Amino acid sequence: MRVVSLVPSLTEAVAVSAPGRLVGVTDWCTHPADLGGAVRIGGTKNPDVRAIVGLRPDLVIANEEENRAPDLAELRAAGVEVLVTEVRTLPQAWTELDRVLVDALGLRRPAWLSRAEAAWDGPAAAGGPPVRAFVPVWRRPWMVLGRDTFAGDLLARLGVRNVYAGHAERYPRVPAEELAASGCELVVLPDEPYRFTEEDGPEAFPGIRAALVSGRHLTWYGPSLEEAPRVLAQALAAARR
Repeated sequence: MRVVSLVPSLTEAVAVSAPGRLVGVTDWCTHPADLGGAVRIGGTKNPDVRAIVGLRPDLVIANEEENRAPDLAELRAAGVEVLVTEVRTLPQAWTELDRVLVDALGLRRPAWLSRAEAAWDGPAAAGGPPVRAFVPVWRRPWMVLGRDTFAGDLLARLGVRNVYAGHAERYPRVPAEELAASGCELVVLPDEPYRFTEEDGPEAFPGIRAALVSGRHLTWYGPSLEEAPRVLAQALAAARR
């Protein structure tokens, strides 16, 4: 089965579970390091539809948030089968990964997927005492996690109370001055989609502890979920010492 993945986390899930199936991936697909002979077909928001059709895929896997509906419609119009996932909570991730890997690709359920579920049910995912926080995902302008996001669901399971979780928008724009005056104990800064670092991000919020976390472990739904509760919990704990 020839597969094109338009989602970095699904690329990793397929590559680890069924090596050799991927014939096309995006420029943002970085894991695993060796993707064999898979052709790069552009970004998640601007894929080269003609190149994808030319790869003669049996299936293109996409995501309703990461990919644009017009691109997916163009692929379908060209006769390509497209499977679109929706992942806004951890339980949805398990369901959609089963749908892609088991139902669509006909694989046995990967062992890593069962281990990841167990990891999120285990002590590593217990989290620490609840902490009020906000979670920027972009700068210039500042944007934060709002309602109904996968990353927000993971953090909530680890004890992070996102003060913007009830916002009407999923990724609201909030001025830095408002964030700094939010009364939060913690700011959680992932390294993707915007690459926050020790030198770029924490200085905007003096007096608020900053947790620099792995964006792959916070936002990807794939093999990284097995390590995510431990990796994220350690980063959060370190920021609160």
